[in-house]
Amino acid sequence: MMGYDFYGIFGGMWLGMVFWVPLVVLVIWALARMVWRPCQNDESPLDLLKRRYARGEISEAEFERAKQGLA
Repeated sequence: MMGYDFYGIFGGMWLGMVFWVPLVVLVIWALARMVWRPCQNDESPLDLLKRRYARGEISEAEFERAKQGLA
């Protein structure tokens, strides 16, 4: 009678793996998509340049030179 339990353990284990492995892969994929999203920036290069100038990160001469480079 000991041999009958052997199939039941492995049969259940395979069915469990068929369910759990895709579920774990799906969760890892979803987490990776949330964490490593590409940065979505709708601002144009000129808008970024204007913002840097307004914050004082660049001088007026650097602003004008960069603006000419964008045109």
